[in-house]
Amino acid sequence: MLEGDNFKNIRVYWLAFVVYWGAFLFGYDSGIAGGVVSQPYFETHFGLVNPNGTVDKGKDTEVSSNVVSVLQAGAFFGALGSAPISAWLGRRWTLVAFTVVFLVGAVLTTVAGGSRGIGYIYGGRVVSGVGIGGISAVAPAYVSECSPKRVRGRMTGLFQLMIAIGVMISYFVNLGVGLHLANSDMVWRVPFGLQLVPAGLMSLGLLTVKESPRWLASKGRVQEAIGNLAYFRKEQPDSPAIQQEMVEIKATIREEQEARKGLGLREAFFGYGNSIRFVIAFAIFVCQQWSGQNSVGYYAPQIFTSIGFTGTTNSLLASGIYGVVKVLATTVFIFFFVDSLGRKISLFISAVGMGIMFFIVGAILKTHPVDEIQAGQPPPPASKAMAVMLYIFVCFYSMGVGPIPWVYVSDIFPTRTRHYGLAVASGTQWLFNFVVSKVTPTLVADLGYKLFFMFGAINIGGIVTFSLFLPETKGRSLEEMDIIFGAVSLEVREAFIERQQQELDHGTHNSGSADQKV
Repeated sequence: MLEGDNFKNIRVYWLAFVVYWGAFLFGYDSGIAGGVVSQPYFETHFGLVNPNGTVDKGKDTEVSSNVVSVLQAGAFFGALGSAPISAWLGRRWTLVAFTVVFLVGAVLTTVAGGSRGIGYIYGGRVVSGVGIGGISAVAPAYVSECSPKRVRGRMTGLFQLMIAIGVMISYFVNLGVGLHLANSDMVWRVPFGLQLVPAGLMSLGLLTVKESPRWLASKGRVQEAIGNLAYFRKEQPDSPAIQQEMVEIKATIREEQEARKGLGLREAFFGYGNSIRFVIAFAIFVCQQWSGQNSVGYYAPQIFTSIGFTGTTNSLLASGIYGVVKVLATTVFIFFFVDSLGRKISLFISAVGMGIMFFIVGAILKTHPVDEIQAGQPPPPASKAMAVMLYIFVCFYSMGVGPIPWVYVSDIFPTRTRHYGLAVASGTQWLFNFVVSKVTPTLVADLGYKLFFMFGAINIGGIVTFSLFLPETKGRSLEEMDIIFGAVSLEVREAFIERQQQELDHGTHNSGSADQKV
């Protein structure tokens, strides 16, 4: 693991390890709320129980929906607001700022209770959402800009792996709290308070990493950019490899500056070669959010209950296994396939597999309804078969539709508009995340087996078709993306790089001559 290129890229791996604690928080915060609000003590403490001891379904549904969705609402605005902040402060300090915002929100949710009512949880979730939204937009761009093209897909894909780990941990935290701390305010203080640990680690870790060399170069701080690039590559600043990569970065930035002087929102979104990239960023995350994984992930206990895993232990255990399978599948894909299969074929295979699994689950549920199963009974063979299909489904999700949108969107934007591109992508992700989380309980209740047919059709009819039209970006440098999307021709780019190289050689020659005279 630490041989050859991997050892040379160890500083980039460290950067990803630090920055992607934000992705862990993304997954953990997304998965934890549903379990917290379903705890009986939470329902009693915050007035969701009728005088006769039954749960007030109206209030319970409203509070559950609000606690889950206000995070995503805050994240939507955090993601969009991250673009100008990232362009001004840089990637590193923007992440520091959004991590501090997240910490404030986590504290508010943790101290809720007693005289501090449900409003503290709502407010804390909104504030945490702003932090998570900003982190989710900036983190992939930061890592992508610092990664060499040979491992860039793997490095960016680790973002999805950390999300999966966060979701998995949230499932087991909910299970543990429900089993051992069910009759105290620890049912929300422990799950919400645990967020402070990874957020604190991220805050401290960001003090140990360096700023993106591409962002520094875009601000005219070329010597700092060269130094940071050499640091990440474990090379000397004057090495040919660093000089060549820096020439490409400077050529790209010079082209962008000449073509888009006084960049405004109009030019950023509709400049030549840009608009199609924003369309792709929007569409690929709409597809991801409606692929069915978020519905299964957010409401895993309810989904598994709907296919026959009745009783708290059965449904939570099935959900936990789902989380473990997702983490393992994502790990295998990120480390062994993302930079060999390519983006297009991964997305295509993933969507086909997901669609087939959903159609199988829907067909089994249609022919083997589970309404008559009593709580606490062992799941019947048909339910076990459907669970296996969902586990295979999440394997397919983890090899394409899960990680590829983050990898692809981080690939395609030039330095000067990447913060806008990632903000739009992340904002789209959070907006439709919010929509899906709001409508899923209704869809589960109203559609039954048809829900799985719907997701199967979206995957095969929508995502598969979409993947066929995407340009492949595997093995291509960030500086080549303008050529792929038609913003500049290959001939113009090569001529520009040649001029930059001649200027560099001329400068080196003059410096050498001066030294000889001295």
